[in-house]
Amino acid sequence: MSKLLIFDLDGVLVDVAGSYRETIIRTIERFTGRRVTREYIQEIKNRGGFNDDWALSNTVIREFGFQPDYQEVVDYFQRLFLGFDDDGLILRERWMAKPGLLERLANDWRFAIFTGRTREEARLTLDRCAPQLVFDPIIGNKDIANLKPAPDGLLKICETCAPVESIYLGDNIDDGRSARAAGVPFIGVAPAGSTLAELFQAEGARAVIETINDLEQVL
Repeated sequence: MSKLLIFDLDGVLVDVAGSYRETIIRTIERFTGRRVTREYIQEIKNRGGFNDDWALSNTVIREFGFQPDYQEVVDYFQRLFLGFDDDGLILRERWMAKPGLLERLANDWRFAIFTGRTREEARLTLDRCAPQLVFDPIIGNKDIANLKPAPDGLLKICETCAPVESIYLGDNIDDGRSARAAGVPFIGVAPAGSTLAELFQAEGARAVIETINDLEQVL
């Protein structure tokens, strides 16, 4: 039986503080005039059900008392992120794995991606940051009927790669809940002692690591 590491992309393999998180903050500011903090965004994500950053942005805007059209929010978000008018914030993303880490793991493991972004946007970042690595399949938010915390994406990957022994790595509570629903062992990525680390442990995570660079120690 082959072994498969399934990665969430954002916050696990790629630092998105200056891309997705900043896009959320600027989108909320555009429609409300209020600039929230990254800590506030993390608190929202810890509620669960907010793996989709478009939905998160729209929810916060509405909680602040504004009612824009949902597609208007999405369109503005995408202009910031992808840069329809100039360079997008996606170019701020930084690869987090140290050189050689994933190359060593690839000797024993296959790699796949289950992400909340679209497959096309995932491919843009992977091609720019890690063109030498193979991730197959890549499942994004348009490839499944139900988003995280539903298990659809993990089940689709495991079915495609069967028979396989799999582990899922994620940095969002919805990642942990998706893994639990799919019956896939989960490793959480979160700062030690954080609320998120405690939530992962409550969801039955096999381990909680601070960064992808601690992965070898727990496999």
